[in-house]
Amino acid sequence: MSGFENKAEEFGGKLKEGVGEAVGNEKLKAEGKSDQVKAELKEKFDEAGERLKESVDKVLGAFKKD
Repeated sequence: MSGFENKAEEFGGKLKEGVGEAVGNEKLKAEGKSDQVKAELKEKFDEAGERLKESVDKVLGAFKKD
C-alpha cells in the first residue's frame, strides 16, 4: 500500500469517527478509530520495510565494491 493510500485510509477513518460522533453512533466512531490505527500501522510497516531495503542495498553495494 502506498503512502497516499495509507493517508487516504487514515482520513477516511477520521471522517467516519467524526460522523459517528456527530450522530451518536458508537460503532461507527469505533470503526473510524480502528481504520486510523490500521492506516498508521501500515505506514510504519512500509517505512520499516523501506529502511530494511536501504540497509540491504547498502550491504550488497559494499560487497560489490570489493
